[in-house]
Amino acid sequence: MTDSRAVAATIAGAVIGGAIGYLFFTERGRAARRQVGPALEHFSRELVSVRNTLRMAAEVAHEGWQLLTGALGDGGTPPPRSPGGRTRPA
Repeated sequence: MTDSRAVAATIAGAVIGGAIGYLFFTERGRAARRQVGPALEHFSRELVSVRNTLRMAAEVAHEGWQLLTGALGDGGTPPPRSPGGRTRPA
């Protein structure tokens, strides 16, 4: 390890350690943790809500594609989907 990387790692460790010490061993840090916890839980619920909305939109788009191809009678297949459920560009 070069000297500059060692110094950077030491400084980063000191900053992280100082932040953890502040959050766990000072009254203001404890108060900050009490405020951050509920905010993170709310943010997590919002992310789940967004994910569910996007999943429903993808299902509606898939159904729309099936209706369109059925109405046109070409028997086409929808664009291929990745394992994560995302449509890949053709």
